[in-house]
Amino acid sequence: MNDEKRKSTNWGKVLRQLLVVALIGWAVATELRKPAAERTWHGKLAERVPYDLRRPSLARVRERMWNPTDRHIVVPTVFGVGWTINVGRLLMPWKAELALRDE
Repeated sequence: MNDEKRKSTNWGKVLRQLLVVALIGWAVATELRKPAAERTWHGKLAERVPYDLRRPSLARVRERMWNPTDRHIVVPTVFGVGWTINVGRLLMPWKAELALRDE
């Protein structure tokens, strides 16, 4: 890999990391602006980007990452800022196809 390509790759990585840090900082600041009794540590930034800074629980991991009954494939992340993939919904057609083959 030549030096120019390596530099551009590193800058892209640095910019992504800065964006993630900025979004997490924004989420923390949003919560800290609220009175202590009203802090939930989850919500949306700019009414669009979901965040969840609560300690992850197994129930929430299942709800967000393996929930074939939820019609959404892209769902709010279990911890942090942004979205994650609902693998249960994504694999649902494939799982149904396997069940039909077994019959």
